[in-house]
Amino acid sequence: MKLTIREMAVFSMLGALMYASKVIMEFAPNIHLLGVFIIAFTVVYRAKALYPIYIFVLLNGMFAGFATWWIPYLYIWTVLWGITMLLPKKMPKVLKPVVYAIVNALHGFGFGVLYAPAQAVLFGLNFKGMVAWIVAGLPFDMIHGVSNLICGLLIVPIVMILQKMENITKLK
Repeated sequence: MKLTIREMAVFSMLGALMYASKVIMEFAPNIHLLGVFIIAFTVVYRAKALYPIYIFVLLNGMFAGFATWWIPYLYIWTVLWGITMLLPKKMPKVLKPVVYAIVNALHGFGFGVLYAPAQAVLFGLNFKGMVAWIVAGLPFDMIHGVSNLICGLLIVPIVMILQKMENITKLK
């Protein structure tokens, strides 16, 4: 995946946008646009969407500390990217907003389950302890999933803007 200078600049800005959006939304726990951006970037940039995702992950570690909470970030966002990569590229226009919002919501609902294995390993939890950790986080996962469903309605408009931007630069 060779990158052009333009792509390096765009992906750096998109990763920084993800980080800035997270910081701005920190007043509302588990409500953010990260899933929206990951799905939109993956739809438009496919495999290259990993660049802004991992720029975001790196920025998180740099500004908030490379602590135990950060380790699941190394894989948790890639799960959403991978699911999005598996979606059909040619989906009926009417289905796109629904499918993208549902995928985004499912990632939010499952966030605690995805996060739990790393917590179990890092803190020496057995399976029972890991399940207890997941159950304790369910109220937050519910907020996360519902907010991801609602925010997921922004994915198609963002995809359209990114595609328009990409088409304009190809004409030059």
